[in-house]
Amino acid sequence: NGEDGRDGADDNRSWNHGVEGPTDSAEINEARARDQRNLLATLLLSQGVPMLLHGDELGRTQRGNNNAYAQDNDITWVNWELTAEQRELVEFTTRLLTLRQEHPVLRRRHFFRGAAAPGAAHKDVTWIRPDGSEMTDAEWGDVEMRAIGMLIDGGATDEVDERGHAVQDDTLLLVLNGGEADVRFTLPALDENMIWVSMVDTAGEAALPTEGAITVRAHALVALRHGTERRSRTEAKRVPSTPVERHTP
Repeated sequence: NGEDGRDGADDNRSWNHGVEGPTDSAEINEARARDQRNLLATLLLSQGVPMLLHGDELGRTQRGNNNAYAQDNDITWVNWELTAEQRELVEFTTRLLTLRQEHPVLRRRHFFRGAAAPGAAHKDVTWIRPDGSEMTDAEWGDVEMRAIGMLIDGGATDEVDERGHAVQDDTLLLVLNGGEADVRFTLPALDENMIWVSMVDTAGEAALPTEGAITVRAHALVALRHGTERRSRTEAKRVPSTPVERHTP
């Protein structure tokens, strides 16, 4: 890095999937690409103001330098001659930004309260486990739990329209599986007249709900909405769902 390794912290939170630097392994390269999609999806589907380092949307690398602000060379330059893989990542990032724009529950002005909003039947956010029921306080300390769902009620938009009426959105479910094995995740029961629709699958397989559940691949994130119509041929068909046992806040 030009300063004998003195210009960055040594406490790095990174994972190279078993090989340091570039590799010809298709398996490792796919795992790294999935992690890129996971990190982008986790950021852009979270509350608050998302901040991207320039080039994150196309997989720009600093080759391990975590403090390269003083480098005026190809470590910090952006090469706009994109590879096919980089173009795919830009397209994926664009899809995430579009979803964020389309769903006001992803852009709240205030923190979640963990309780029902005035006039609403459900909590603004409910954390659920793979069997579809709400997590308990004790389960937050379970080191073996690798899959978790974030259920955001469609009425928790925190916005009003030009007439002062509360803005409504679809209820969303983000499922994260950080484990080494695929997980079958039971979908919570909501309005029986609506369907669960898969919007994003970072495993790249467009996971679809079947029989009231969805399979989330290892090290992957799936985002679904609970709505009344399909928006594309890859979206889910109507399926039965299972009630959520909600705990009193």
